[in-house]
Amino acid sequence: MPEDTTHPFDRLTPDFILDAVEQHGYLSDGRLLALNSYENRVYQIGIEGGEPLIVKFYRPARWSDEQILEEHAFCFELAANEIPVVAPLIEESGRSLFQYEDFRFALYPRRGGRTPDIDDLDNLLILGRLLGRIHLTGASRPFVHRPSIDRQTFGYEAVTVIGGRFIPTELKIPYDTLSADLLRKLDAVFATVGEIETIRVHGDCHSGNILWREDTPHFVDFDDARMAPAVQDIWMLLSGDRNRQCAQLSEILDGYSEFFEFSYKELQLVEALRTLRLLHYNAWLATRWDDPAFPRTFTWFNTPRYWEQHILDLREQYAALDEPPLAVFGV
Repeated sequence: MPEDTTHPFDRLTPDFILDAVEQHGYLSDGRLLALNSYENRVYQIGIEGGEPLIVKFYRPARWSDEQILEEHAFCFELAANEIPVVAPLIEESGRSLFQYEDFRFALYPRRGGRTPDIDDLDNLLILGRLLGRIHLTGASRPFVHRPSIDRQTFGYEAVTVIGGRFIPTELKIPYDTLSADLLRKLDAVFATVGEIETIRVHGDCHSGNILWREDTPHFVDFDDARMAPAVQDIWMLLSGDRNRQCAQLSEILDGYSEFFEFSYKELQLVEALRTLRLLHYNAWLATRWDDPAFPRTFTWFNTPRYWEQHILDLREQYAALDEPPLAVFGV
């Protein structure tokens, strides 16, 4: 009997997508554009006599309804506080999460913009102010249903996925030895830092999730929002050598501190959080490898050469965990 190689997202044909949107009273003009998204599926839909809409179909079984609705509620809180985010649309019934056959989806207004130039320190000052406002709201109450960025899920579980099924045989001993050492060092770093407050954060705060328009950054895609230290949303905006990162960090925190108090001991977690993201990212690719979009897009993944480079990257992170934290000018 032939193996079933279909994927749930294969059902998202143009007719299916348009039918899902039109059941909510919108009349499509037939224009349909797939947007850049892999975890979920996102499309721009042309609407007769109106602005196009964005529809996001959630990956089945990833989040519960309660977890998705917490993401939406966070966006609504931010928007209510006049923070520029792109929040889901709400029907007159008060619903923002919809169902069509086996798929859950949300609708969004289309918002244009460009990727911000984060090499411009003035832009980082503006982004810092916005992040401070986001975190002021994020700290007002916790997520109840959405998980945290932690060593168990982003570290230990990620290593189990990679080491158990993906690392080539000839690299397994080096990987297992290095990853075990790395996890122990991560545990030591968090133990040294001690208790850290976790708040609701964007969780995937890179420049691709920021639209710059009308001289204002707008945050989009809160799909990865979790509980985490505030610095999680800050370190992802840093790039370049150490001196450059210190300059960037100083600008961000100058703006950030106008609205929310930053705990400077969190800077000791930057490389630890970077390491967890590296581990989690590779496990994410591995667990999505049955989705045809992933082998087609990430052609470099899951080859012996890739895993050799991954081990080298982990060795660099192991060394980086021993470096002193980034310095902030004037502090």
